[in-house]
Amino acid sequence: MRRAATVPPELAGLRTDRALARLFPDLSRTRLRAWLEAGHVRLDGRVPRPRDPVRGGEEVHLDAPLPQAAPDRPEPIPLRIIHEDAHLIVLDKPPGLVVHPAAGNPAGTLVNALLHHDRALAALPRAGIVHRLDKGTSGLMVVARTPAAHRALVAALARRAVTREYEAVVRGVMTAGGTVAAPIGRHPVRRQRMAVVPGGREAVTHYRVLERFRAHTRVRVRLETGRTHQIRVHMAHVGHPLVGDPVYGGRPALPPGPAPALAAAVRGFRRQALHARRLELAHPATGEPCAWEAPLPEDMANLLAALRADREAAEET
Repeated sequence: MRRAATVPPELAGLRTDRALARLFPDLSRTRLRAWLEAGHVRLDGRVPRPRDPVRGGEEVHLDAPLPQAAPDRPEPIPLRIIHEDAHLIVLDKPPGLVVHPAAGNPAGTLVNALLHHDRALAALPRAGIVHRLDKGTSGLMVVARTPAAHRALVAALARRAVTREYEAVVRGVMTAGGTVAAPIGRHPVRRQRMAVVPGGREAVTHYRVLERFRAHTRVRVRLETGRTHQIRVHMAHVGHPLVGDPVYGGRPALPPGPAPALAAAVRGFRRQALHARRLELAHPATGEPCAWEAPLPEDMANLLAALRADREAAEET
């Protein structure tokens, strides 16, 4: 693999390994650090250590071998395609579908489905996927179909030129919208979880209230950054975890005297109530502004219907 980039001035002072993670967000930090330690990265012609700070303006050259892995297999998994052209695919991922094959999910993933839809995607990193959604999150994703589109979309994400809006249902009644600006990193004890931690990566989440219920709130969320589990972590951090979140959600919360239908809907919601509703970006080939929306999936629509019915019944008494 060969990559080249210039360190922007705003990264001055960062460790080299962290600066590389910002420059090449489609590559894992673990792999970048291994390449650094093996001498496959040069900074203005010299081999830096991972902890060496960057000044800004340096030329970065990455020339590293990629590990050989067994190819992912195409599988006939249905895809909900919202838009498709020669350069990209926009799809509506259903809840429960894993994005990338891994040790616990070697098959049955979005990557396998994409390879069945278009065998040419095997030539692109991660079958053209440039950002991900958690298994339990539904909604819009964009997939590159050419190397040029892949580079353009990765660069747009890095400079925060892609707008991603979500809808979520959270515990508790929010009084107003706001912004959460809190760094996210690995939980210091539970390493499979993320958390707001000092020294974590910058993370900014904007949210506004759409609808209030007796013990819950429907919110619209816009990401400024794209950290792992960002919305889930930030909402839990401000005391309003997502309904159904198996990692950060805690015990289900209900209003006093809930209707049986509401109790069943909340307790039976087994994933985080989060949907990637809207996606806006400049087309990687033409530069034209594009926007797509995906309706709420049936389970979230049913949850909201139960919350509204409970609210209306309480208002009538």
